[in-house]
Amino acid sequence: MVKEIERAGIPVVHMCTVVPISKTVGANRIVPTIAIPHPLGNPALEADEEKQLRRGLVEKALEALETEVDGQTVFEA
Repeated sequence: MVKEIERAGIPVVHMCTVVPISKTVGANRIVPTIAIPHPLGNPALEADEEKQLRRGLVEKALEALETEVDGQTVFEA
């Protein structure tokens, strides 16, 4: 689905915990996340630390959306 959305001219960021799966499905902009049960957070952290972690991931995804890519690119958070 990621490839089809991009073919329509809409940039997509695939945020995932398992980067090889994102590569297999053909995602061009990939942002690795935390863990399978908690992809965008870490419940072991204090609330303010987790908020900072989540914000960092979202900011990285927005940066990836703004970046022109030629093929698959992994944006490390």
